[in-house]
Amino acid sequence: MSSYARPLLVFVATVIFLLGIVMIFSTTSAEILDHEIERGTHQALYKQILYAVSGLFIGWMTYRIGYRNLLFYSQPLLVFFTFLLVLTLIPGIGREVNGSRRWLHLAGFSFQPSEFVKYLVPAFFIQRLMQYQEGELAFVEFLKLIGLAAIPIFLVLIEPNNGTAGVMGLTLIMLCFVMRIPFKFWAWPLLIATLVLGTFASQLPYVSARLKVYLHPELDLKGKGHQPYQAKIAAGSGQLWGKGPGNSLQKLSYLPEAQNDYIAAIYAEEFGFVGMIGLILLYLILLSCGLTIAYQAQNQGAFFIASTATFLLCFQAFLNLGVVSGLLPSTGLNLPLFSQGGSSLMANIVGLSLLLNLETAVPRLNISQSKESVVHG
Repeated sequence: MSSYARPLLVFVATVIFLLGIVMIFSTTSAEILDHEIERGTHQALYKQILYAVSGLFIGWMTYRIGYRNLLFYSQPLLVFFTFLLVLTLIPGIGREVNGSRRWLHLAGFSFQPSEFVKYLVPAFFIQRLMQYQEGELAFVEFLKLIGLAAIPIFLVLIEPNNGTAGVMGLTLIMLCFVMRIPFKFWAWPLLIATLVLGTFASQLPYVSARLKVYLHPELDLKGKGHQPYQAKIAAGSGQLWGKGPGNSLQKLSYLPEAQNDYIAAIYAEEFGFVGMIGLILLYLILLSCGLTIAYQAQNQGAFFIASTATFLLCFQAFLNLGVVSGLLPSTGLNLPLFSQGGSSLMANIVGLSLLLNLETAVPRLNISQSKESVVHG
């Protein structure tokens, strides 16, 4: 598969995007007709295509610039996007939707800085850690680096955007493992913090209420349990082969804003279990291509960037499909390359561009015995 990883990656990503385009048109046009909204049934479709074209341009620029320059300029880029995150929190500048301030509104288009910060935080983390040679990294220096990376994550958390903040935190944990940061630096403190915070959170009434809604969404059908409950109905009613393209009933106001986080539920209703298996296989192929590119990396910088981009694309897909199926609580994350969302689409195209840009070599890199050692215990 090694020689076909890149073209197969592009092909699979294109198929996922085209399937998403069909579902976005099907879902948004049904909502417009059902509510007699005075706007074109193709408006969301055209906007998503425009975002895709913009993403391809940004992706081409990223490909030309290269991952090395992205790592080199990751700090000033992260500072700039952290400033944009601050702007989203300012009333009158940031746009509030459903109680969250995640967007900047520019020239008729909404822009979500946190989608790009998901890639910049790990790039900054990688760039700083690669400056250390074996045995040089002290625990205090590691804590300083974690503190700097935590600033944009905290700003995303208070938007609030818990799902995106959680993904960024998990990405850093993945990098700590991949970069072989000593366990005593991060694993044990993380375990202790998780136990303490988990015990504290379990005593809070609203946390226990959210857990009850997650386990039994029917207890709050007029509130937070509405979308998960309706998503289960949509996915289950598709049965084996689905109701057919365009024949979903849940998109007719039963499952609100289905073109975003819960678009996979409408897809399952129209294409059934077989269609969902096909979609999952596409993401698994995407994962396999990304891991193949990472495994063949010529140097550690390329390996870490490939691992990050692959993790972000595929882990978010896993989380979204887990939410739609009811296996996971709602995270607010959309389905990469598939759901409606311009900022997410453009950021994920940038991730794909980084994978296409990386140098690979045969024989492949032996990560455990690489020449450019990063940090060891």
